[in-house]
Order: sequence, then structure tokens, then C-alpha cells
Amino acid sequence: MRADAFLAAAEALPLRILREIVPAGGIVVVAPHPDDESLGCGGLIAEACAGGIPVRLVVVSDGVGSHPNSPSHPPERLRHLRESETLSAAACLGLAGEHVRFLRLPDRFVPESGPAAEAAAEAIAAEAEGCGAGALFVTWAHDPHCDHRASAAIAGLARARLGRGSLHAYPVWGWTLPPETEVGPPPRGARLAVTRHRAAKAAAIAAHRSQTTDLIADDPEGFRLEPAMIARFTERHEIFLDVDLR
Repeated sequence: MRADAFLAAAEALPLRILREIVPAGGIVVVAPHPDDESLGCGGLIAEACAGGIPVRLVVVSDGVGSHPNSPSHPPERLRHLRESETLSAAACLGLAGEHVRFLRLPDRFVPESGPAAEAAAEAIAAEAEGCGAGALFVTWAHDPHCDHRASAAIAGLARARLGRGSLHAYPVWGWTLPPETEVGPPPRGARLAVTRHRAAKAAAIAAHRSQTTDLIADDPEGFRLEPAMIARFTERHEIFLDVDLR
């Protein structure tokens, strides 16, 4: 199925409440970079926290690839900044910092397989065990970013370790795919209404100041989320695709 048709169909998936998507247990959100959790799952995290559902957030990469040439923010300082922003974002959504784990794999070089990927999968599985997770959420395997694809693969490894629960994907950069890109069968899954959490989600996204403002202005190749991209992720619904576990 072409990406344009697939994503249009995804935007028409049935509305479900959270406990219809995840009937029991806690939730683990796997984010390739600091900020992906707020963009793709901010409403989900806020809804779960408001409902007393255990949530764990695992951030896979160290995030230092966003501004690789900044004199003012060399890698160690940038990593610390991005992790601090993530903790602030999590607080906006109601998630305590103690439930956020940073794996610090190299941004832009997250492996899909091998010892480092297996160790990351083990860490995710441990977080899932710790909160009695009934589901894992990770970026879509067709997102056109190597770390997003790798994180999807790692989450699949973690789910295989657990041997239970569902696996769901949330598109981030998938929305920018060329329309003719083939992405497989029609989507299955659900939309989650997040209207009551839109303000919290917007605050969480804004907490990632290094990605949404000119906070780091000395890297001409530095990344910044475009307003149109932010607007897409502060709409009334979040989309979660069922991942085939066969």
C-alpha cells in the first residue's frame, strides 16, 4: 500500500479508549530520541498517568546528533541538556522522573541487531516487567530515520523476550514519506482521543527547547522542529498501529 493511502487510512482508524488498546497492565513507551515520546505518545502518557496506569519511558539514543557542530554544546553537555528536557517534558505529562530510563546509544547509529541492540532490548523488557506492562509502544518501522527503524527492531526483540503483551507503533517522520513509498498492508490499530491532554502535550513538546527554539544557535546544521510538524502532533488524536508479532 502506498504511504499516502496508508496514512490516510490510519487517520480514519476507529477511536478507542486506552483500556481498549491496552486491556490490562502497564505501558512502556520506547522513544528513539528525546522528544519522540512527547510528539507521538504525549497524550497516551498523560492519559495513562491520569488513570493510574503504570508508565515507563525508555529513551534509546543520547540525542547528541541534533546539533553535531555546536561549539557551545559539545556532546556531553548536549546529552545532559536533552535528558533534562525529557524529564521536564515527562513532568508536564504527569510522569515522574524515576520512571524515565536513558539507554544512551549513539544518536544516528542505534543498532538494529547485535550485542548493543540485545542489551537495549533486555533493558526495555526489564522496564516492562517492572510495571507489569501489557503493551509496548515504539516508533513505526517505516519512519524514514535509521534510529526510528532500529528502535522498532529493538522493541520487537524486547517483546519476544517478554513473550506476552502487544506491540504498537506510532508514526513520527512517517508523515514525511514520499507519497508513492510502499509500506505494506493496510493499517490496523486505533486512534486515542487526547483532546483533554492537548495543553499538557503542547507543554511537553515545548519543554524540548533545544529542538523547538533557537536555544542552540551556533550550529548551522542544527535540527529544529518545524511549526507545521508540531501542529500535526498537537491535534485531537494519536495514532497507534498494531504490529504483527508473527
